[in-house]
Amino acid sequence: MNLLMSKEWQGTEKLKDLPGRGGFIACPNHCTELDPLTVGHMLYNQGRPPHFLAKAGLFKPPVLGQLMRGTKQVPVDRGGTGAGASLEVAREVIDEGGAIIVYPEGTLTRDPGLWPMKGHTGAARLALKTGAPVVPIAHWGDHELFPRYAKRLYPFPRKKAVVLVGDPVDLSDLAGRPLDKSTLVEATERIMDAITALVAELRGEQPPAQRWDPSQHQQSTHGRDVERGGKSA
Repeated sequence: MNLLMSKEWQGTEKLKDLPGRGGFIACPNHCTELDPLTVGHMLYNQGRPPHFLAKAGLFKPPVLGQLMRGTKQVPVDRGGTGAGASLEVAREVIDEGGAIIVYPEGTLTRDPGLWPMKGHTGAARLALKTGAPVVPIAHWGDHELFPRYAKRLYPFPRKKAVVLVGDPVDLSDLAGRPLDKSTLVEATERIMDAITALVAELRGEQPPAQRWDPSQHQQSTHGRDVERGGKSA
């Protein structure tokens, strides 16, 4: 990453003042497939081992599975049968002061202007179940090195990635409520509002008045929107 891009990290001091043992849920925006490296690089350099939510199938091959379990990546079973095991791994990561990286959007944003789109409730559910603080994170610039759905890198001229860490999202008033749709949607909206505000600060622009909702534009909510190298809607 140091070879590919210059970098600027802002607000990292906020990671030192988190409550409890310091473990937290990191919620970044998602505009290019390079994002996990950008955010993971920043967290690793702050002494916060990054742990990603990964599909359960990656834990099945012997060598890769051992590596995933050894580094305490968090398995996600889309069938829902492994939710308990995932929560247990997440608790261990948080108790050890690690960072669980969750992209609330679930996939690369479908917004034509690369603004954060409508979020899923997974990050909110995890936060309310574990009590871990949710730290919103915004980044901007790595999409110029590797644009959304691109086939190759564009390293010249040299690009710069800026990462901005925000204050934890206040979900304290929701902690005692049932984890029903209303509670989860409200918590998710707060998380997405915080991420969007940070992205707007980095870009020096006003975000759209209404967040992009893929379901209203006949787009899938997971997976790639177009073939790699093509143009999204």
